[in-house]
Amino acid sequence: MNNTDRRSGCRIGMVNYINTAPIYEVWKETVRRQDWLVHEDAPAALCRMLAAGELDIGVVSSFEYSERPENYRIMEDLSISANGPVGSVFLFSREPLEGLDGRSVLLTSQSKTSAALVRVILEEFVGVRPVYATGDTRTVAAQVTAVLAIGDDALRLAREDRFRYRYDLGEIWKRETGLPFVFAVFAVREEYCRSHAGELAEIHREFLRCRARGREEMYLICSRVAPRIPMDCEDCYAYLRAIEHDLGAEKQLALEKYFGYLIARGEASAAALPLKIHRLPAAA
Repeated sequence: MNNTDRRSGCRIGMVNYINTAPIYEVWKETVRRQDWLVHEDAPAALCRMLAAGELDIGVVSSFEYSERPENYRIMEDLSISANGPVGSVFLFSREPLEGLDGRSVLLTSQSKTSAALVRVILEEFVGVRPVYATGDTRTVAAQVTAVLAIGDDALRLAREDRFRYRYDLGEIWKRETGLPFVFAVFAVREEYCRSHAGELAEIHREFLRCRARGREEMYLICSRVAPRIPMDCEDCYAYLRAIEHDLGAEKQLALEKYFGYLIARGEASAAALPLKIHRLPAAA
């Protein structure tokens, strides 16, 4: 999708990882609105585009909202989250977590949310301070002690045997806080909320409809997307069943907890709290 005039329609950014498949595969099959322009990309690219005003709605890292909360609202009841192990956000390490003090940790450039979560886990929960670098985790240098990988890259790396230890960040967060973790939100730019409320409600309802159908057709969806990794269809099914796409009260509390850590560490705007949730109007 190229930069287009606002008259061309709503510009929507979708993550091109399979963790969005229960929503996005149904969307691609059933939504026929030519004026809703969808751009697929990695999380970091969508964050840049949403921040620049090149998208109206984006499935973006939670961190993006915390950096620029004045620009966005979070769509009600939509997320990419997990209540425990997520299965695709891993810190792969040659040493246990306690042994990473002063050691090299390579952070993926694809998600600031997961990178910030690693820092919280290592520094706040474990009490170590590694030496961080950011780069492409698809080519892991031999001298790196640990590497953070997310999404499809993490699924591929998990199928290899290059690191002795593998830590699921969703599992660690749940153990330490008792809460789920919200990796990505469906964010809407403030000006779009104000100027296109009716269209936004239509899109919001379509996302929810796709999510409901996607849960019903999960195995069929897995048969389509598993070869992208590649992974066994049954493994893909187990993985996607653990990914959640709602944003209920507990997950909003989890977002607040995460943003609280980031604000205290000087990594997020204090205006990220309280959360600004865009609620779907009641049906007439």
